[in-house]
Amino acid sequence: MATFLYKLGRFAFRRRRFVALIWVALLALAGFGAASASTAASSSFSIPGTEAQRAFDLLEQRFPGVSADGATARVVFKAPEGQKMTDPENKAQVTKAVGSLKSGSDQVASVADPYTVGAVSKNGSTAYVAVSYKVSAMELTDETRDALKDAGHAAQKGGLTVEIGGDALLVIPETGATEVIGVTVAAVVLVITFGSLVAAGLPLLTALIGVGIGVSTITALANPLGLDSTTSILAMMIGLAVGIDYALFIVSRYRAELAEGRGHEEAAGRAVGTAGSAVVFAGLTVVIALVGLAVVNIPILTKMGFAAAGTVVIAVLVALTLVPAMLGFAGKRVMGRKARKAASEPVEAKPNMGTRWARFVLRKPVWVLLAGVIGLGVVAVPATSLEMGLPDEGSQPTSSTQRRAYDLLSDGFGPGFNGPLLVVVDTADSSDGKTAVKQVTDEISGIRGVAAVTPAQFNKAGDTAMITVIPKDRPSSTETEDVVHAIRDAGADIKSDTGAKVLVTGATAMNIDFSQKMNDALLPYLALVVGLAFLLLMLVFRSVLVPLKAALGFLLSVVAALGAVVAVFQWGWLGSLFGVEQTGPIMSMMPIFMVGVVFGLAMDYEVFLVTRMREAYVHGEKPGQAIVTGFRHGARVVTAAAVIMMAVFAGFIGSTEQMVKMIGFSLAIAVFFDAFVVRMAIVPAVLALLGDRAWSLPRWLDRLLPNVDVEGEGLRKQLGDSTDPQDGSGHGGGAEGERELSRV
Repeated sequence: MATFLYKLGRFAFRRRRFVALIWVALLALAGFGAASASTAASSSFSIPGTEAQRAFDLLEQRFPGVSADGATARVVFKAPEGQKMTDPENKAQVTKAVGSLKSGSDQVASVADPYTVGAVSKNGSTAYVAVSYKVSAMELTDETRDALKDAGHAAQKGGLTVEIGGDALLVIPETGATEVIGVTVAAVVLVITFGSLVAAGLPLLTALIGVGIGVSTITALANPLGLDSTTSILAMMIGLAVGIDYALFIVSRYRAELAEGRGHEEAAGRAVGTAGSAVVFAGLTVVIALVGLAVVNIPILTKMGFAAAGTVVIAVLVALTLVPAMLGFAGKRVMGRKARKAASEPVEAKPNMGTRWARFVLRKPVWVLLAGVIGLGVVAVPATSLEMGLPDEGSQPTSSTQRRAYDLLSDGFGPGFNGPLLVVVDTADSSDGKTAVKQVTDEISGIRGVAAVTPAQFNKAGDTAMITVIPKDRPSSTETEDVVHAIRDAGADIKSDTGAKVLVTGATAMNIDFSQKMNDALLPYLALVVGLAFLLLMLVFRSVLVPLKAALGFLLSVVAALGAVVAVFQWGWLGSLFGVEQTGPIMSMMPIFMVGVVFGLAMDYEVFLVTRMREAYVHGEKPGQAIVTGFRHGARVVTAAAVIMMAVFAGFIGSTEQMVKMIGFSLAIAVFFDAFVVRMAIVPAVLALLGDRAWSLPRWLDRLLPNVDVEGEGLRKQLGDSTDPQDGSGHGGGAEGERELSRV
């Protein structure tokens, strides 16, 4: 592989105008596709194999006029202090709003008058109008949304408080200015790392081109594939982070090759042949982790995984082709003034920070190992209290109308009104459907935690009934989850008695089923991803213990990151610092999502840092010295890469969407733990304790595994690299290097 990538790097450097033109053309093509694409037609949330999904499917079949996954809205009215919603003036305002909602759009399926359906609070202070639509929230037109917003304006002028909740006002989440701050921090770190504006700008430019192509392609395909806005935000988040990092590693190795006196084209080839091999395998681990999300069998998660994986593939291809091409355009300016001066006036190099840290770890490996493991163990403690669910409107910012509507309904009707349960009774196999439905209603009414049960509504055929159940507690509470399980338990008994099937659905039940499915899929997914990556790392390191240590260290950092997420988003510690206005359960996809993304990113640092150690060991250095060599060359770059990735992820904490905010925080803190505690402290400590055993591989396994030559040993033999590049006899060295330098 190293030889092929070496040739690819030299080709890209030599034909840089051609390579750059191809990437610019791809960016323009993707941009045109995104600009001309229509808005995603549908992003319906489905969870195959769950009771909530079966109930939705049954409703679609038996109630053809009702769109089970259609958008909904609640227009909430609150009377001024001392007045009631039943007062004639206020009632007239609401009736007028109901009329304007009915005539406001042909996408409206039904509008419920609060005075005929009993949607007025007991104290008369609050009323709400329930609106159902024929299409999903993503398919609503701007005119329909405007009609919804305008419906309450007249009532507001009349003195009523009007707020709107529901998914009908679903908007694309804003990531805020902090995303720009994240990229700015990345730029500053690159300038400090390289000491050259040209070298610093190059990874940023190439990463932005790669992300531009990836996100534009996702936008262009959003309509036919049903991709939502969160998919493109995730792809941007991961693509930007890995794109900068991969380019950073290539540029860093290129500068190191130049410092050894090689010509520019030769240095580009060697950088892509060695660091590029690590980029390929690091990218593969990320892709495996993201594509592996498909095993959960939840369409939205599968789409997110494949879209982000596609962006990572683009980032790898950019690093292997566009980066060496841009290095060709940069010429000698990529080195910076200080580096060029040092090259012309060689002085004895002082041990850098990475060298000093590695020597310290080698002196105290046991203490460093204990400090790292115990420290992460303490941070991980809150993870034992992990509660999972999906965020509801109660987690929205208090400035949003959805959150204010949520609070008005909670105050006027009780928290459960924000998450009604829909019970579907299939009486096709029952001898007396009406009696069975009455028994269901009576059973549910007696369940603890149920606030109200509406009368059953039958379809035209009379073989299916819908019952709305209002819990006493908020949608994301464990008490509401207990109500769902209690109804399902009661339904099992009713089926045995009457033959009627009882199914519980609605947004709240769907969230509960989603969380359960994520829990069930976590261990199989973990086994698949870690197993495949373990085999991949065995190929890279020709070792069993190094991949094992990498996997265990990753698990430690993920659990610690989960502990931090629980402390902030569930317990509220430092919540105000991160803009958490409402604590609650952790998003149910977070653990499995973190396992996927963080595992891929963690293996980046493992591959980039440890391959340099392996390279030194293969070339004859003792295990301890190989660790020092690896840190001398890799610690500075890996540290810069981790800080950049943390900055990019942390930039998304400023999002208005709770899910995006939580993802940004969790990935940033996980990268911090993994890069600085696991890879920089625990990994060298374990390798120091293992010694030669770390790099051993059973002979039978050595014969079975193909040699992918990540450290470039085969490439060096092919190039006859036994001489010092400075003496002019090596490839691209000495006088040839000077001629190349003046030529570029």
